[in-house]
Amino acid sequence: MRLGDQDFSPSKIVAIGQNYRLHAQEMGKGIPSEPLIFFKPPSALVGDGGVIERPAGYARVDHEAELGVVIGKRARRVKREDALSHVLGYTCVNDVTVRELQAKDGQWARAKGFDTFCPVGPCIVPGLDPADLAIRCRVNGVLKQDSRTSDLIFDVPTLIEFVSAHMTLEVGDLLSTGTPAGVGNLAVGDEVEVEIEGIGVLRNRVVARE
Repeated sequence: MRLGDQDFSPSKIVAIGQNYRLHAQEMGKGIPSEPLIFFKPPSALVGDGGVIERPAGYARVDHEAELGVVIGKRARRVKREDALSHVLGYTCVNDVTVRELQAKDGQWARAKGFDTFCPVGPCIVPGLDPADLAIRCRVNGVLKQDSRTSDLIFDVPTLIEFVSAHMTLEVGDLLSTGTPAGVGNLAVGDEVEVEIEGIGVLRNRVVARE
């Protein structure tokens, strides 16, 4: 797929759970002592303007606005102070999640891995300082999530250090850094927007999954 004027084909999407304090609280979770890693498959990717296919039979299919980090240089056992030199740029991510399946399965692959459950875009922006960016989500124009990346429990350099200590991050891989409080259900017909300061707005419409 294309993000702006760049090809984008990650070998893996590494995502982080419970990485904003207020979101951990709203989900009834404690503050993690280290980053919680899970994966979304590349087949879940959809670009700006694409549709999110909502599966039927679930009460909660939630939006989760997140800052995405695109790797630009192979990262293996990277130290925190050198972490940002491995970043190509930043993008908006929507980590769409079926809550019932997340609770039922105990691990998150099915709940977060449906086709179209990883909208990304509208572009990749290099050179940003990820330490304190505004991040918001709107559904049908109504503000649902409103926070800043300064509220991350584990910041971007810490995440790159931690993840690359366990697995190599290849060029083009996507690291999604967690969502702030305010997640909520998406209904068929909704338009959801993820906006991050300095990057732009990722827009997707929700349709019924065939």
